[in-house]
Amino acid sequence: MQLTLALRLTGILLGLFSFTLIPPILFALHEYDIKSLRAFHITFALMSLSGFLLWKLNTRPLSSLQARDGFMVTVLFWFVLSLVSALPFWLAIKGIPNIADITVSKAVFEAVSGFTTTGATTLTKLDQLPRAILYYRQQLQFLGGMGIIVLAIAILPMLGLGGYQLQRAEAPGPMRDEKLTPRLASTAKLMMGVYFGLTALCAIAFYFSHEKMDWFEAIAHSFTTVSTSGFSTHDKSLGYFDSALVETVAIIFMILGSLNFTIYFNIWYKRRFNYLWQDLQARVFVYILLTLIIVTTVILATFPTIKNGTDITANPPTLSFLTAFRYASFHVVSLMSTTGFSTQDYSQWPLFLPVLVFGSGFIGGCIGSTAGGFKITRIILLYKQGMREILRLIHPNAVLPVRLGKRAVPERVGPAVLGFTFLYMASFLLLSLLMMAADTRLTPVDAFAAVAACINTIGPALGKVTATFSEVSAAGLWVGSFSMLLGRLEILTLLVVLHIAFWRK
Repeated sequence: MQLTLALRLTGILLGLFSFTLIPPILFALHEYDIKSLRAFHITFALMSLSGFLLWKLNTRPLSSLQARDGFMVTVLFWFVLSLVSALPFWLAIKGIPNIADITVSKAVFEAVSGFTTTGATTLTKLDQLPRAILYYRQQLQFLGGMGIIVLAIAILPMLGLGGYQLQRAEAPGPMRDEKLTPRLASTAKLMMGVYFGLTALCAIAFYFSHEKMDWFEAIAHSFTTVSTSGFSTHDKSLGYFDSALVETVAIIFMILGSLNFTIYFNIWYKRRFNYLWQDLQARVFVYILLTLIIVTTVILATFPTIKNGTDITANPPTLSFLTAFRYASFHVVSLMSTTGFSTQDYSQWPLFLPVLVFGSGFIGGCIGSTAGGFKITRIILLYKQGMREILRLIHPNAVLPVRLGKRAVPERVGPAVLGFTFLYMASFLLLSLLMMAADTRLTPVDAFAAVAACINTIGPALGKVTATFSEVSAAGLWVGSFSMLLGRLEILTLLVVLHIAFWRK
């Protein structure tokens, strides 16, 4: 592993990424927000200078980048970028009257939550924050939605580099070597075109959905809807608008963001209009969504909402079927897509619904989408692997390939998925124990929910962290930040860099 070479490429990427601070700077200028403007200028200078210094560390040609270097660059870039990007939060929010003071751990947690599209927040009184900071917050999630490295892959060929090593390091799922076009940079540009197009359509739809949705609100929420991220410019999230039409727009684009982006490539560029329903991932995703929505709707329309173990009123009314369907549809889609928008406190829903709805975030969206979670394809493969083992007991000599649709899955994929599942479960358990140790005020349910929300990039959780992580200790926030990075980098990418064998020559 060539550390200095990896540092040099990290410096180039950091320098290029510093230009993404130009829109927030212009926004602060437009708002005459001197404090935010100063924070962005300091961050821009630090990011540019750090990138230049790292670039000058090594003069060796970058074309010699190897696979292990790609893993190192990806992990290093995510960590460094998260730390530097936390500066605007700390510099601009610190000391604002009537706003809870922000700490370094909270600022880093906010930046990591943005880039990893988690949507968990430590900030309160969002409605009173400067609009430049609110915009910056939304933009972080927009940039993290398709993956920061995907943006770099489209640029690297201009520098005479290939992006294959970086793509393999950040791309999610067991089928990470697939490309839509022969050239990886062309694939990245196509995906970016789809992503930008969906975001633009979402912004337009939001703008015409409600009178309070001016262009700032529409663009800000489109950034975090298609990227399935969940940050909002209001403490009440989308509940601030109290509009069924706004929620419908959000539902549509959260679902679109959760589907494999190759579907849009095949529909738009290859004119394969039936590809959506031919895709096994998409079908299973829709089936699970519909099942959860039906179950949630029936229970909400049948049982009264319970709060603190007692009925809200002496004779609590049940919701109408349409209202129950509205609440169920929005929150099931929001949580399963790992977006994390909310319109009400779903943790107070009756029976097992809070656990069911929150648990759908473990499933997540499709591989090749902006959604987090365990991913639909892995669940399908685990199910098929289980069924194959049962059939092998009945027919020991039968040849039983695992198929995704009409295509046989390579034999190496099965063990890879099983290995990922073990590491996922072990990481989740260990981080939950660390969270309980880091913040003794959290109950086991709170700690498990907090780690689940972070590692699956869901955002809102249960218990004390249903709406915000503001009450979590500094040590707990660092555990949460690491959990978000681990989940966003698909666990293996981060763990491989931490393995001792990675550093041996």
